[in-house]
Amino acid sequence: MERSFAKEIESLTLGDGETFYGEGILAVTKALLQSGVSYVGGYQGAPVSHLIDVMVQAKSEMSALGVHVEPCTNEASAAAMLGASIMYPARGAVTWKSIVGTNVAADALSNLASPGVIGGALIIIGEDYGEGASVIQERSHSYAMKSGLWLMDPRPNLDSMVNCVEHAFDLSEASNTPVMMEMRIRACHVQGSFIAKDNIAPEISTEKLLAEPAPHNYAQLAHPPVTFAHEKRKYDERMPAAREYIRKHKLNDVLSGRHENVGLIVQGGLYNALIRALCEMGLSDDQGNCDIPIMVLNVVYPLVPDEIVEFAVGKDAVVVIEEGQPEYIEHEIGSILRRRDVNTKLSGKDVLPMAGEYTSEVLMDGVAKFLRQYLPAVGNQLIDQQYEEEVAQLRKDAKKYLGEPVPPRPPGFCTGCPERPFFAALKLTEREIGKVHYSADIGCHAFATFAPFNFGNSILGYGMSLASNASVSSFQQKRSLAVMGDGGFWHNGLLSGVTSRLLNDGDGVLVIMKNGYTSATGTQEVISSPDSTMKLAAAEKSATTGETTIEDALRGVGVKWQRTVHTYSVSKMRDTLREAFQTPFNGLKVIVAEGECQLERQRRIKPIRAKALAKGERVSRTRFGIDEETCTGDHSCIRLSGCPTLTVKTSSDPLKTDPVAHVTNGCVGCGLCGEVAHAATLCPSFWRAEVISNPNLFDRVMAKLRGVFTGVQSV
Repeated sequence: MERSFAKEIESLTLGDGETFYGEGILAVTKALLQSGVSYVGGYQGAPVSHLIDVMVQAKSEMSALGVHVEPCTNEASAAAMLGASIMYPARGAVTWKSIVGTNVAADALSNLASPGVIGGALIIIGEDYGEGASVIQERSHSYAMKSGLWLMDPRPNLDSMVNCVEHAFDLSEASNTPVMMEMRIRACHVQGSFIAKDNIAPEISTEKLLAEPAPHNYAQLAHPPVTFAHEKRKYDERMPAAREYIRKHKLNDVLSGRHENVGLIVQGGLYNALIRALCEMGLSDDQGNCDIPIMVLNVVYPLVPDEIVEFAVGKDAVVVIEEGQPEYIEHEIGSILRRRDVNTKLSGKDVLPMAGEYTSEVLMDGVAKFLRQYLPAVGNQLIDQQYEEEVAQLRKDAKKYLGEPVPPRPPGFCTGCPERPFFAALKLTEREIGKVHYSADIGCHAFATFAPFNFGNSILGYGMSLASNASVSSFQQKRSLAVMGDGGFWHNGLLSGVTSRLLNDGDGVLVIMKNGYTSATGTQEVISSPDSTMKLAAAEKSATTGETTIEDALRGVGVKWQRTVHTYSVSKMRDTLREAFQTPFNGLKVIVAEGECQLERQRRIKPIRAKALAKGERVSRTRFGIDEETCTGDHSCIRLSGCPTLTVKTSSDPLKTDPVAHVTNGCVGCGLCGEVAHAATLCPSFWRAEVISNPNLFDRVMAKLRGVFTGVQSV
């Protein structure tokens, strides 16, 4: 996994009355165990990756409770796990990154929502907006509304989040409906504490097995004709039951304020940012004691009409603070007020941005606009001339000191990433055959869309690259290219891309980045990971095991043309790409670009190297550099490799006016710079050295001999 969660795992075993310290997503994990969950599944993705990662690493603790934990191959398989709660009183939780994950899980969610559940079912989704989000900007709120799922959005403090998890299961069971809980990155990683409870061993579990399956009950199947009754039951029975539970248990918070003629209605997840904004405006203290009444919606769907009306009646205006678009909550509140003939003015997206993250600065501006219109005695006092002048001066000073605008710094490949050599080879290939249509995919390899590579004509979804250029292939003279990672291949690409292309006897080139992990989400294991702990665990139970590889799967579905090439062999990769684009073979051609994720490689070898050094054993590592006398200053090597440790510096030769290439100490010795120089026939300025710690007698003798011939003595 991305890192060890040993300390976090210890906190999962805290008992009643003990204090839990940590971040939000780990508090949610602990809350699941306190709620008697029987099974947990999910597909990784920020900001909720930790939940499934921690539980996978806490295998012994989960086994003691009888909790089944399953890292799923995609979000659809995770959502389908909740089918266990349809006919069994077993509590289950699944997690994924939204909205992309919810899109993938949509089919299973619809068929889950139709019959409903008898065991509590909770879906924890990581949802974000604005520049901090790494995916498309949509909301899972629409899925909750269309399918009749309840959606929680807890305040970003540990007590509130733990309380919401525990109530989510009860709410699910009280209304026979799955519950979704969205968590922004600020909620997932907020630090805090709460008083823990004992973990509850579930009544149905891996330790308490059922003797017989549930009896057949056609009314609980998502299949006609009972689906028509399901839809009626959703809104005639389940929603009223949910609203009754929400109201009875006061899941939404109403906070009083002295200016009672206006009010703020806010999603729970935005509460901290709102209080920060009100503090800056002098309308609240940092404990949340505010001058303006606030209604905090910890449950954003369904809304409870009586609660909304009670808060709005007697006020001149309320503003709905709702992040993302469209404004589902504002529309629903507007309908509730009109139907109850409440004439309170409703504000929202008229004073706040339609899209993007609602930071404290954004909320300050929006709330100030609202108050100037509906509470002018307060709103007109919020224009602080001195504050605006101070901000303007700071911006002026920054511009002066910088001298010029700060250049953009888009994300890029890690140093030594095995995927970078492939794109260097692709650039060399295009020099010979010309530009090709490139279908990009979700994953680390998407960084090739940035300079210096600038590859990519579309990104349509995880594992969807090959499927996305199916029609493009029909009207291009050259073969089109699709690239996906091994994570994307197992997630979706094998079925939606490879088998679809084979079914239609289509042509084209697919490159699969086989780095061994689902790297972009934290280097979680996939079925083809080397030395997978999951596969090793399975091997303990089975006498016959065999490694499942991408090549096996491709061969099994009928791919006739495939090659496996190590990514650092830039010349061989270039030649293989050229062959794939020019071969007379008509059909899908697959190149498996193999090279272990550099982060995992470093995590694997660093402890080994440190242990050897501590024992005084011989340790060798590779170091690359550049002879600046040979370097011409052309910098083609930088444009072709894009390595962050390959940069420029001022030449020590006064006759060379252009800066020369330079390798920094961040180099991990992957050798790409030399490979590129060789493949592209660049200047021979790169040198390679072996740095030896604790040298033996042979090493010392060889060093002295080299010194005699070169005049350079070793250190």
